[in-house]
Amino acid sequence: MDNTFSQWKKQRLNKLDLSKKGSVDEDITHVVSLLNSCEEYFTTSSCSGRLILIDGASESSDVHKQNCVWLFVSHQKCKSDDLMCGLSRSGGDAVFKFEPFVLHVQCRRLEDAQLVHSAAINSGFRNSGLTVSKTGKIITAVRSTHGLEVPLSHEGKLLVDHEYIHFLTQIANQKMEENLRRIHRFYQNLQSALPPEKLQIPDPPISQEAQDTRLETEKGEEEEEEKDEKNKTSVYKRRRKRERHHWTDCCHGDGSGIVPELGDCLDLFT
Repeated sequence: MDNTFSQWKKQRLNKLDLSKKGSVDEDITHVVSLLNSCEEYFTTSSCSGRLILIDGASESSDVHKQNCVWLFVSHQKCKSDDLMCGLSRSGGDAVFKFEPFVLHVQCRRLEDAQLVHSAAINSGFRNSGLTVSKTGKIITAVRSTHGLEVPLSHEGKLLVDHEYIHFLTQIANQKMEENLRRIHRFYQNLQSALPPEKLQIPDPPISQEAQDTRLETEKGEEEEEEKDEKNKTSVYKRRRKRERHHWTDCCHGDGSGIVPELGDCLDLFT
């Protein structure tokens, strides 16, 4: 089985990339490189997440047919002007979609697949799953359900106003930002789960947008930790204040002139 898996991996990694783009998306090169550097894994397909505007035939409800026209596509955030420019070329039924990160990983053993699956689930990719083919191939699919699909035109006629296009763009960009945060968490979880000796590659450069998103995530985590520390300090101060107040009452008495034994006061601190 090990030799067969190694052959599968060699064949896959030596194949040409037949995707439209022809290469791995910039924002997930570090994830793909990490998995492919491990003997237990190799990636078979991936997409970092994309915004697309496609034009389908008016008589067909299936926007996934081969004859669809791609009016706009981006693996980064977009502007409302980008959509308007694409819609100006629509002659059928235009649909705007956000498709989140997806990754298919072939794994040597079931326990290897479960590791990747757990890292994906803990990162927010709730729709991830495992499959085992009849030939014994174990595949982990990393994916989520926070996509978006909205029809915008019919027979070339725009169905919504410019204000809605602007609002829709903001929603899609927010989803893209969350998508990048989940990718960052997934990579961190993989690093934590894999044995240290398998982590032999550095983080490659990623897009400025992804870096900004990662910094925002790390800043948010630091602020939460700082807030927790402040809360703990506040609780400690209140507890010490109560103890000092109790000690003062004990040692100074209640005005009756009776002073307690020193041992009784010290009991408060034991």
